[in-house]
Amino acid sequence: MNKSQKVKYWVNISDYDLETAKAMLDTKRYLYVGFMCHQAVEKILKAYYSKILDDIPPYIHNLKRLVDITGLSEKLTPNKSEFLIEILPLNIEARYPTYKDEIYKILDKVKANEIIIKTKEFTEWIKSLL
Repeated sequence: MNKSQKVKYWVNISDYDLETAKAMLDTKRYLYVGFMCHQAVEKILKAYYSKILDDIPPYIHNLKRLVDITGLSEKLTPNKSEFLIEILPLNIEARYPTYKDEIYKILDKVKANEIIIKTKEFTEWIKSLL
C-alpha cells in the first residue's frame, strides 16, 4: 500500500466507526457510543500519522500519545484538548466491567449525542489537514 492508500484506509474505518457510534445512539447503547467515538478519533489520528510520518501507526490507543507523536499537540485548541481528555477513558474503561457502572452514570442520550457531535467536528478537522 502506498501512503495515499494507507491514509484512505484509516479515514474509511474512522468514518465507519463514527457511523457505528450513531447506530449505538439509536439503540440506546451509550457506553458503546463513547467507545466507538474513541475508535473513530484514534483511527483518524492514525490516518494523520500515516500522512505525516509515512509509516505504520503504532499499536496504541492513547490519543494524547498519538497527538504528541504527530506534532498535532501544537495545533490543538483548548476545546480539542479537553475533548480528547474527555473521551480517552471511554476506550479502556468500556472494556472492563468494574468501570462500566461509572461510565453508565455519565453517558445518557444527551451526553452521548454531544460526544458524537464533537467526534464529527474533530475528525472533520483532521481530514482538513490531510
